[in-house]
Amino acid sequence: MRNYLIRRLLLLIPVVLGVVTFVFFIIHLIPGDPVDLMLGETAREAERAALTHHLGLDKPLSEQYLRFLGGLLSGDMGNSLRSGEPVAKIIARRLPATIQLGAAAMILALLIALPAGVISATRQYSAWDHGSMFLALFGVSMPNFWLGPILIIIFSLQLGWLPVSGKGGFLHLILPAVTLGTALAAILTRMTRSNLLETLGEEYVRTARAKGLKERAVIWKHALGNALIPLITVLGLQVGVLISGSIITETIFAWPGVGRLTVEAIWMRDYPVVQGAVLVIALGYVLVNLAVDVLYAAVDPRIRFQ
Repeated sequence: MRNYLIRRLLLLIPVVLGVVTFVFFIIHLIPGDPVDLMLGETAREAERAALTHHLGLDKPLSEQYLRFLGGLLSGDMGNSLRSGEPVAKIIARRLPATIQLGAAAMILALLIALPAGVISATRQYSAWDHGSMFLALFGVSMPNFWLGPILIIIFSLQLGWLPVSGKGGFLHLILPAVTLGTALAAILTRMTRSNLLETLGEEYVRTARAKGLKERAVIWKHALGNALIPLITVLGLQVGVLISGSIITETIFAWPGVGRLTVEAIWMRDYPVVQGAVLVIALGYVLVNLAVDVLYAAVDPRIRFQ
């Protein structure tokens, strides 16, 4: 297991370097000049030149890139062009809200997907099976930018049960978590059903039944454990969808997370903040997939011995 983990960590180095390089250069290809936004079009050329020099934007792109890499190695993401505040501090203030929203959406998806998938598989072709698969297909088909406003109109504006936007108590979390977790729940429901149907046909499951074990024990202790192995992989891949979806969801519900910060920084042409936010999101996705690989190896010993 230790050798497997070391190999995965070594493979992570070029991936992280590639992410850092891509983020830096793609941000600098965005049209617009942050100096124009900060000073306005009526600013004198001397003022523009002084601010450009102060921000280091007059340096060659290669030199800016090397300075960016050097700063990252020392834990410095630079300062915001708008407020002058360290980017790391700004992101650290917003990151807990994004983690809270993502965790709530993930828990909600699992609470829906596992029971629904198990019941659909054990009652194949029943009314419950057809109904849950229809809802799963419906959930996959609903984009966040459509589902979010619909939930706001129904549960906030018409019924008045839940707050429209912002971050406060538990009630503020419900609509964003449902918006973000619905598609994930639909995908996991279909995966749980298909994997469990395949596992229920295995010989060891028939042997467990032949020994006289109760059907509940056969399903939850024997079949479901092996059916969840492919599900773990899919769950790790879907984290990227969850992270990208959080940008839209946070914007719709004015949720003060990293996703909304990214959109705000793009509008302001605040390069350091955009770089830092996108980098944190990308690295979060990479680290989650590393954790999934380790968990996959822990669940299936064949992986770590290959």
